[in-house]
Amino acid sequence: MNKINRQLALMQLSDSFFPSGSYTLSHGLESLVQNGLVTTAEDVKQFLDILLHNKIGTCDLVALIHAYRGILSNNLEAIKTADRELFTRTLIQTNREAQIKSGRALLMVASSTWQDVWLESLKQLTATKQIYCLQPTVFAVVSRVAGLTESEAAIAFLHSLTTGLLGAAIRLGAIGHINSQQILTSLSEAIATVYLKAKSMTINEMSSCTPQIDLAQMQQQKLRMRLFAN
Repeated sequence: MNKINRQLALMQLSDSFFPSGSYTLSHGLESLVQNGLVTTAEDVKQFLDILLHNKIGTCDLVALIHAYRGILSNNLEAIKTADRELFTRTLIQTNREAQIKSGRALLMVASSTWQDVWLESLKQLTATKQIYCLQPTVFAVVSRVAGLTESEAAIAFLHSLTTGLLGAAIRLGAIGHINSQQILTSLSEAIATVYLKAKSMTINEMSSCTPQIDLAQMQQQKLRMRLFAN
């Protein structure tokens, strides 16, 4: 695959236009906004910074990287291990369910977009309940099928997550479009740092520590009106 095709694949996977199902997730942001704990652009930036450094970058992204390396070395067990370990470290039930739903949605879309033996294998493993099919795991496989490198897959994942949450913040009325672009630009260094740390971590080092965000996610189901699944 030439460089231009890889760049196009990178943009396709990281674009919110790609229907992966992740747009239904707010990662607790909706609860924080409704409870008055996130009200400004600086609050949104701090929320994203904490989420990237202490949860996504140290857990979801680590699983994605190891799943990617599994497909690279033709090691199906490594993919299953990454998926299982991420599932066991996702302690909130609604989050696990959301990860599974968005992962299966991503797999469905990818299977309709690219024809590949790895995607078929993933579908069979999911159907026979040999894998949970969490979104970061599927994203890793799809990225490799689309021809992305490990770093490109990681950056696409982080960019997609960040822009999705900025879109959520706009829909929730916490920020405007100009604010969102300013925040996205200011987080570029954090995204690079998060990837550099995650790529050196082992599966056993996966962890998350975001207590206030976790509480907000658990309170999400109790909101009287909700736009997002979590």
